[in-house]
Amino acid sequence: MNQSEFRETARKKVLNREQQELLSRKISDLSLKIQGTRLEVLIGELYQELGKAGISFKPKTYLADEWGCPHGVPVIGIPFYLADPELCKLEGQLTGIEAEEEAEVMMCLRHEAGHAFNYAYLLYRKPGWRQLFGSFSQPYHENYKPVPFSAKFVRHIPGWYAQKHPDEDFAETFAVWLTPGSDWRKQYADTPALAKLISVDKMARKYGQKPPIVTDEKLDTPVQELTMTLDRWYETGRDTSHISLNLHRTLNNDLRRLFPTVQGQPAVDVLRANRKQLIREVNYWTGINRELLSALTDELLERIQFLELKIEPEQTATQMVSVSVFITTLVMNYLYRGQFVDT
Repeated sequence: MNQSEFRETARKKVLNREQQELLSRKISDLSLKIQGTRLEVLIGELYQELGKAGISFKPKTYLADEWGCPHGVPVIGIPFYLADPELCKLEGQLTGIEAEEEAEVMMCLRHEAGHAFNYAYLLYRKPGWRQLFGSFSQPYHENYKPVPFSAKFVRHIPGWYAQKHPDEDFAETFAVWLTPGSDWRKQYADTPALAKLISVDKMARKYGQKPPIVTDEKLDTPVQELTMTLDRWYETGRDTSHISLNLHRTLNNDLRRLFPTVQGQPAVDVLRANRKQLIREVNYWTGINRELLSALTDELLERIQFLELKIEPEQTATQMVSVSVFITTLVMNYLYRGQFVDT
């Protein structure tokens, strides 16, 4: 059984009848909306934070296929599954990545508000903006090679995300500046990132009470236009079973070195119980795409299960550290060499 078949079989086993029926429905027919959900409350918190920071502009929000602002348009798209608890649960079951919790939603909202503020006042066209953050028009690459712990950038969304593109650098800087209690002047004292934060502070004071220059509200893939079934949406964009990892079989020898004992409980059970935290931590420190990291982790779990590797209960903490280092090394190899295992 290949990885895709394994994942598909596992998926069917964990879904109940109601979830299977939900998957067969068109997303546009799910009658999803922000009003009356936890999203409405969190968006209200964002608006309050903007107001307290001296910004009267309140970017429009809508349900979309993913987080983001349409290019140059000051509106915020929010993943549609966040509007429904059952869809959030399904997201975690099918992708292996838990849906964003409230704190994570607020982090994303502040980040996207940074994009919206940038677009609303055409800040990226200002010479001072380009001098600090770089050229807005430079190519945007999904896969980027971060420099961990660089003092030139703020840290907000996991994975050194500010280093991805000048537009992301500004959005992340804005988010740190906006976050209540961030104490950014002290936190980033004596770093190049402080100049960016001070610049955002000055921009907010200059434009915060002015009407936006750009009022375009053209939406990018709103939920009403998602006419595919939920199942199809996961198959084409969210399910990670299609990702080809090309992990050489020599990794089996490394896994045996990680779990040398012949007694104890199955190592795969321990790792599955800690899978969520493992993915969260490796993503935070490396910046690798979470979908790819999820697929890598599941591939390793399948091999560990196939090899029937064991772990002694009293060694669990030590083994988890070793596994984290092992996966992180594979990930950094991928980020800087383009493949997990050099063959």
